[in-house]
Amino acid sequence: MSGAVVVAAIDFGTTYSGWAFSFKHEFESDPLKISAKQWIGGSLLSSKGPTCVLIKPDGKSLEAFGYDAESKYADLAETHAHKQWYYFKRFKMELYSKGGGVKRDVKIKDATDKELSAIIVFSLAIRFLKDDVMNMSRQRLKDGGVTDADVHWVLTVPAIWDDAAKQFMREAAEKAGIAGNQLSIALEPEAASLYCRHLPVERNTGDNSVSLASFKAGKKYLVLDCGGGTVDVTVHEVTASGDLKELHKASGGGWGGTKVDDEYFKFLQKLIGAPVMRKFIDKHMEDYIDMFRDFEIKKRDIAPSKKDLITVRMPAALLDEYQEETDETLKDALPSTTYAGKITMTGDKMRVDVSVFKLFFKDALEHIVEHIGNLMRRPEVQGCAAIVMVGGFSESPMLQEEVRRKFPSTQVIVPMDAGLAVLKGAVIFGHRPNIITQRVSKYTYGVSCAQVYSSDRHPVHRKYTDKDGIDHVDNVFSVHVKAGQVLGNNEVQSTEKYSVHHSDQDGMTIQFYYTPSENPKYVDEGDCKKLGQMQVDVPGHGKDRSAEVSLQFGKTEIEASVKIIHTGVVSKAKLNFLG
Repeated sequence: MSGAVVVAAIDFGTTYSGWAFSFKHEFESDPLKISAKQWIGGSLLSSKGPTCVLIKPDGKSLEAFGYDAESKYADLAETHAHKQWYYFKRFKMELYSKGGGVKRDVKIKDATDKELSAIIVFSLAIRFLKDDVMNMSRQRLKDGGVTDADVHWVLTVPAIWDDAAKQFMREAAEKAGIAGNQLSIALEPEAASLYCRHLPVERNTGDNSVSLASFKAGKKYLVLDCGGGTVDVTVHEVTASGDLKELHKASGGGWGGTKVDDEYFKFLQKLIGAPVMRKFIDKHMEDYIDMFRDFEIKKRDIAPSKKDLITVRMPAALLDEYQEETDETLKDALPSTTYAGKITMTGDKMRVDVSVFKLFFKDALEHIVEHIGNLMRRPEVQGCAAIVMVGGFSESPMLQEEVRRKFPSTQVIVPMDAGLAVLKGAVIFGHRPNIITQRVSKYTYGVSCAQVYSSDRHPVHRKYTDKDGIDHVDNVFSVHVKAGQVLGNNEVQSTEKYSVHHSDQDGMTIQFYYTPSENPKYVDEGDCKKLGQMQVDVPGHGKDRSAEVSLQFGKTEIEASVKIIHTGVVSKAKLNFLG
């Protein structure tokens, strides 16, 4: 980021997104002097806006993002004009759910099941956020002199994402107008950890003040980043220099806050009926959006100690649709439902026993605490001094209390700005990208190669004889880095030499594979998957030409460089993980 005047971060979340920035000269005197946008949606003032994108019928132009996209789409739906437009929400999880199958041309479905290229949707959203940052940063300077060249950008991704999903986000950002050499990818729990390390005082769930910044060399802590879609867990140890090193590979799953929303939706479907819900959503989109905005507020207030009833305002349109479909009012129907005795109706107000709402959290909470428990039993994680809870879902008292209850001997820390920890930490990461000195590889990486057959090492069914009469075995997994291996941030982990086979060959294609297994034998068995490929251009003529490929796995993205042996020229290489 040499030469950058501003570091700007975009936290592109499943449910909510936001941006923040800081000037280099201000960071040096106060790392926490970070400006973030305030979003306005109806009566809500929030530090992030919903990750909602409204695209015009041409499928290429952005109409609105965030709360504006929600409102404009609702207006279109009221006049039944919405079906020609593209409306996307919570689409980030598409890159996680593909399970290593993300391709450059992948399509995603909008609210009415129309397909559009995912790279268009992501890049339009990122461009909106980028332009918003630029406008605000220019306002901060009296001469308005911030140019694109003055900004280093940081884009956040879950640590549990694979390399293809990370590359997809990078290419979407570049399509949005961010230069590749001015862009860094930050891993969300790492960014949150950096933010918490800079806070002078935090609070734990017992309301006692504590500071992660005071943790000395050798102290370990677990970062639990619970967002809308994913839960990301990483474990850090403070080094002698005050930097951080990762002790266990990033892990987690799709157990974020949207799981609670999904359970609420299932509850409404069970209560009202799926046909009524479909009609209501189709004909009264604005009411539906308001209904879930209201639930979002209620969700944050539900605590294990809460005993009183929860009041939900039911839209008149929903009650009318129900009566039209069933020939009775919801109030009259309640005694015959599975919720008899737990729900009452007075006018448009539905009063629900809090036990019903608490059940919405059950599945997500069970997954999260089970995962933490498994991690805490790992030898390298034992002795953790604290669990640091960050991300929007971590602000839930239900989740906080469950973590505290399950791990009573471990200090549980929740920073005041838990929902902004990733965003503000990403700004700090942009200023200090080398503060994480080591990471742990999630996968075993390597290439496919051929070996001379050996009866001691190779099964006979894999043997074949080449045209020179030599027995070979193909598809051998040549390991470059092992799963669980400690990776230095600025170290080259693998250097291999590759030679051309033909005198007129002008390049080589190197195929990369990965697997969670530590000791894979062949690339075509078990859980090995093709990661992608790298094209290496080798100028000249003749068979005595070769290239030395060096790979770094210890950064947030895999980096490669190539040295052409006969010319001595060294250059960065482009890895293609997207097909």
